[in-house]
Amino acid sequence: MAIPAILPYQMPTASDLPKNKVSWTPHPKRAALLIHDMQQYFIDAYNLGESPMTELFANIKMLKEQCAELGIPIIYTAQPGGQTPEERGLLQDFWGSGIGPGPDGQKIVEKLKPNEGDIVLTKWRYNAFRKTNLLGILQEQGRDQLIVTGVYAHIGCLMTACDAFMQDIETFFVADAVADFSLKHHEMAISYAADRCAVTVTAENLLNELKNGRDSANDEGVREDAERLSKQIIREQIAALLLESPADISDSENLIYRGLDSVRIMSLAERWRRAGAEVTFVELAEEPTIENWWRLLSSSKETSLPNADYQ
Repeated sequence: MAIPAILPYQMPTASDLPKNKVSWTPHPKRAALLIHDMQQYFIDAYNLGESPMTELFANIKMLKEQCAELGIPIIYTAQPGGQTPEERGLLQDFWGSGIGPGPDGQKIVEKLKPNEGDIVLTKWRYNAFRKTNLLGILQEQGRDQLIVTGVYAHIGCLMTACDAFMQDIETFFVADAVADFSLKHHEMAISYAADRCAVTVTAENLLNELKNGRDSANDEGVREDAERLSKQIIREQIAALLLESPADISDSENLIYRGLDSVRIMSLAERWRRAGAEVTFVELAEEPTIENWWRLLSSSKETSLPNADYQ
């Protein structure tokens, strides 16, 4: 049950993308890049000198380099070789024993090998969240967006995108930075993603949006320094994450019960630290109310606030 040879097919372009149901925008302070299963064992099924491999390597490499420059975490998944039938579980029935025990099939392809500081997760199932600490890593780094690249589009990449969606992580399915068994499988994957769980986008357009996000973040930082933090600004930032009116959120209500999950709390902590506050996720999660968060932020030695804001 080895993976059969995969015939060349034309990588989809911007004009081939399905219409997205949502209009999420990637941001360099919220996103993480996932390079999914780009191991020699899986890539050997393709003709490396033809489409879609030529575009796949070029686009993932471009994304990886630019994400590193923007400070976006880069996360790889890699399946282990020599798994026992117990470790394989039902994968054994569909795909046999998988990657052999030697190093050749297990390694990530040389053109895209991880750099120092990149994260490599051992992956056991289609879904990169299953039996891994991927969610914990995203939470620890205050990331609530995931950029999905790699192989195979309609299997592990799509299953991961679906699970990310169900954990309130905005997902960007890079249509020309994934590859599949055939154009038909590839088109199915990007259509399902656009219809049900993600934004489909080309690598070039994604990078343009990330660069715009970086520039707007710099402008936002200048504005925050000028305005300083206030209880009303905090309320407005929380309301924006919850897609609610600031006036509807009281000072004393539990924001987790309101729908503010841990990933979004992480993003707020990171945002406030960039504005000069000394505050941690743990402190925010212990008593998740606007009243308590304002008390923590206003008492931070690194945050200079107008006296009027203490009312």
